[in-house]
Amino acid sequence: MSLFDVYPLYDVTPIKAQDVWVYDSKPTKYLDLYGGHAVISIGHSHPKYVENLTKQLGDIGFYSNAVHNPLQEALGERLPVQSGCPDYQLFMCSSGAEANENALKVASFVTGRKKVVAFNNSFHGRTSAAVAATDNPKIVAPINAQQEVEFLPLGDLDALAGVLAKGDVCAVIVEFIQGVGGLDISTKEFYEGIDKLCKQTGTMLIADEVQAGFGRTGRFFAFQEYDVQPELISMAKGMGNGFPVGGILIHPSIDAEFGMLGTTFGGNHLACVAALTVLEVLEEENLLEHALRVSDHFNARALDFPQIKGVKGRGLMLGIEFDFDTSALRKQLIYDQHIFTGSAKNKNLIRILPPLTVQNVHIDQFFDALKIELEKI
Repeated sequence: MSLFDVYPLYDVTPIKAQDVWVYDSKPTKYLDLYGGHAVISIGHSHPKYVENLTKQLGDIGFYSNAVHNPLQEALGERLPVQSGCPDYQLFMCSSGAEANENALKVASFVTGRKKVVAFNNSFHGRTSAAVAATDNPKIVAPINAQQEVEFLPLGDLDALAGVLAKGDVCAVIVEFIQGVGGLDISTKEFYEGIDKLCKQTGTMLIADEVQAGFGRTGRFFAFQEYDVQPELISMAKGMGNGFPVGGILIHPSIDAEFGMLGTTFGGNHLACVAALTVLEVLEEENLLEHALRVSDHFNARALDFPQIKGVKGRGLMLGIEFDFDTSALRKQLIYDQHIFTGSAKNKNLIRILPPLTVQNVHIDQFFDALKIELEKI
């Protein structure tokens, strides 16, 4: 076998996808309620997306960041305004891990410090500092463990205050809705308290919006539910609707210097067109508001299931929790009901991260299928 075998694979081979549907070669039609790890934001093969990327590929697909790229400049103008973060500056890269890695690097440059605070059950990526700030020792190699990271309980403001008072922390990195960890959300007081403590101690606040950003929660960014102003905002997944795109928004108080950051593929012409098209479709189709409406329907349907112990998350970044390991149930949903869902570090949770174009009828299809499979159990 020529592939390095690191992925446990389901016996499904998609060859085509359209909106919320994925098709294999048999052909079997699957309802996609996972969006490939929350990546598909405006639906698979959205016609405007296909048209714009095809046209751009016919013009120029890539050149380096050593020359002017008007598409990058257009994205740098539109994204801060549409996201509600005017005056922030954009640095582009190609993945969420790379976005968090660069955010941590900027924080260290600005503060002159190297320690990081992260939270229990966090997931920030698999690269050097990002994986060290991820609460999963199994994926942290010895070379990553040299990073200085302290993990604190989510919600413990007193513990955070004690750590930041020492004055050696460059950044606090937090998911305002934890993704891989299991959709946990702390309190308004906690998140706003983090921001205040960071401002008081000269610490950079990094909002990890890699999974929650680009409208998934019903706001453009999950942190916008609270009165906070991060110095750095990382993003990726839904930003490109499947094209590898990542980036950080950087507060205007932070000055750029030549050579401070760099990337080969980040901000290439195709990546910019992908992100610009996503922004356009989010606005034209009112997908943020739509996400909240569908979320309300999802929550209402979940009330009919006594087996569901709770619905976690917001918007279309959701988890349904049971009192048993859901891995077998997820397999049944894939193989018997032809519905993709996601797992989490919390084994009792099923994650729901569909394209933002999902409709109530698709949510009904899921719950009808879930009823069938729960009756088997």
